[in-house]
Amino acid sequence: MLVTLKEILQIAEEKQIAVGAFNAANLESLQANFEAAEELGVPLIIQFAQCHESWIPIDLIGPLMVDFAKKAGVPVCVHLDHGEDLEYLERALKIGLTGIMYDGSTLPYEENLANTKKAVELAAKYGASVEAELGSMGRRESGAGDGSGEDDDTKIYTDPVQAKDFVTQTGIDALACSFGTTHGIYLKKPKLDFDVVKEVRRQCNNIPVVMHGGSGVSREDFQEAVRAGVRKINYFTYMDKAGGNAAAEYVKEAADKEPVFFSTVLAKARDAMRENVKEAMRTFAMMDAE
Repeated sequence: MLVTLKEILQIAEEKQIAVGAFNAANLESLQANFEAAEELGVPLIIQFAQCHESWIPIDLIGPLMVDFAKKAGVPVCVHLDHGEDLEYLERALKIGLTGIMYDGSTLPYEENLANTKKAVELAAKYGASVEAELGSMGRRESGAGDGSGEDDDTKIYTDPVQAKDFVTQTGIDALACSFGTTHGIYLKKPKLDFDVVKEVRRQCNNIPVVMHGGSGVSREDFQEAVRAGVRKINYFTYMDKAGGNAAAEYVKEAADKEPVFFSTVLAKARDAMRENVKEAMRTFAMMDAE
């Protein structure tokens, strides 16, 4: 069932959970995410990041994402992650995505504000919802850094008072906040400031807060973030890593015993990603661990 970002976050708010937002950079990850959501009966945000365009064009994977969502037995939002320019946002909306993220977090505040307003106006024409970001998770957002999140002078925690002004002026449906997470692989345990989340919610009339850089965070910290008011959690790196590890293990074990077929490699990766996603979904939905 295809729904908007706003609608799926309303479900999360009512249930006091977070909905996992999982990237689909290929058909196998798309299948893994939907299989996991259907098996557990939980809502799903399936998303595609603009930076993945070099892996597969949104014009190719986007219609598949929308078709999968329409046929799903659970609520699904098809979302653009880290849209960097308005032209690309409209490209996604024309395909039928029901949520878009405009990421102007590296821009000066006034420029981020102005562009986000334009994104909201654009999305309204297509009946879609908008996520935006305020603050910065550091160098990982531009693909650099070691993923540790420590000693990163480019990391800027979200200012709740500024967030109130930003949300009021733009009318966005969800706000991605920086409160200690980092994109990529964690080399050190992240130090999360849940008070930032709580104060943003207090200042911004309980706006759904989005957690980026979710992979690698402990189950306990994830669930503390949900209790603080996080309603959408982006998760990709460790899912992708699980698929890569499964593929590598299969190739290593099979190489001397049998022919290695590409289709089997993909299936092994898909199955591993599905199990990894199921574990994340249980955590975000405050289910008991298996």
